[in-house]
Amino acid sequence: MDKYTNSAWFMRIVAFALAALLFISINFEMESDKKSLGLSTAPEISTETIENVPVEVYYDRENLVVSGVPETVDVTLKGAKSLLINAKNQRDFKVYVDLSDPEISMGNRTVTFKISDLNERLVATIDPEYAEVNVQERVTKEFPVEAEYNNSLLEEGYTADQPTVSPKTVKITGAKDTIDQISYVKANLEISKGLNETVNGKATVKALDRDLNKLDVTIEPASVAVSLKVSIPSKTVSITPKQTGKAKDGIRIKSISVDPNEVTLFGSETSLGKISEVNLPVNISKIDGDTDMELDLTKPESVQKMSLGKAKVKIRTEKVDVDADEANVDPVEEEKKPETEQKQEEKVVDKDEPAAIESKTFSNIKIVPVGMKDDQDAELETDVTSITLLGEADDLKKITKDDINLTVDVSNLDEGTHDVELVVNAPEGVTWELDSKTASVTITQKDEET
Repeated sequence: MDKYTNSAWFMRIVAFALAALLFISINFEMESDKKSLGLSTAPEISTETIENVPVEVYYDRENLVVSGVPETVDVTLKGAKSLLINAKNQRDFKVYVDLSDPEISMGNRTVTFKISDLNERLVATIDPEYAEVNVQERVTKEFPVEAEYNNSLLEEGYTADQPTVSPKTVKITGAKDTIDQISYVKANLEISKGLNETVNGKATVKALDRDLNKLDVTIEPASVAVSLKVSIPSKTVSITPKQTGKAKDGIRIKSISVDPNEVTLFGSETSLGKISEVNLPVNISKIDGDTDMELDLTKPESVQKMSLGKAKVKIRTEKVDVDADEANVDPVEEEKKPETEQKQEEKVVDKDEPAAIESKTFSNIKIVPVGMKDDQDAELETDVTSITLLGEADDLKKITKDDINLTVDVSNLDEGTHDVELVVNAPEGVTWELDSKTASVTITQKDEET
């Protein structure tokens, strides 16, 4: 036994055994410590799908247009769970399509998606794996823009001019095949309520094919200014006073005049064409003498609006004697008279009673200069005016605008501006009132012919 223990080889073998036991013991303790800390030498393998990853496309953007590449793809990653979590949270990898080869040809082609900047210990699968793309020559062309709007929103009676745009043309860039499909370039003015006034706004420009499908192109500028002028036809007519009621005993109506004597009506052309005047009822039954009052104007049903809501009325009267016998008639005795006798008396009264005075206004009567010398020119500051005729209703009804002539005598005027009295030629049996009794006339010398 001593022989073996004193042997060098024996000691070497024992030392090696002890070292092996020590190594195994230490490794066992380290593995135990790792497990107690949740560590493992073999990583846990897992998969994770990341949706809607943006796709980048590399190509010559100045000269080419590429279509058909989806905006996003789904990427499934496989590897250690810790690496997957980091990749999902950071998203520091890229999915791309490479069409940067300058020798690339035009037309349709199938391209695969590639991924970069991904941890090399992760395996990626892209869905879809490839895309059908179209490569076309990039073309820029100028097109006129047509503005449009919903004309059914125009309120009744209103009209709109053709809308105008600024700028009138835009530059459209896209694939040559797409540019060739453009049939319309529209700028639609968005209006959300009834149209009764001029509209100014911005409108987005769209390029459409012949079936009005929107085309995928770039438009510069993307929006334009649109102006839509909205108006309503108008017509100026005279305001004609109409007597209602019966004047009190002893009161005679000499004249009724209106100020202003014209009103502007707004509505459709068809409606305005049927209106020649606006009647203003004036009740004279409570008039005791000269009276000034303000009355409401009644808007015709077919008219949208009027420039005035009220007008001033001037009534001029005179006192008349009441027949004494008529004033002293006993009502009881009057009832006893035969009906035929009463009617005869009524006729006599009607015959002797003066007819009521009414007025009629004519607008835009032409003023004509007369007596002008051959070597002079005459220019009126205003060559039209209005005139109001006063007389019995039957006489006024027969008078038309053509029966009235207004002139100014310029035969004795020198060069310069003069106020000249108007001369009125109107039918007999009526009196008249003018807006202005004079007209401003400028006399100039004609240039001598050479």
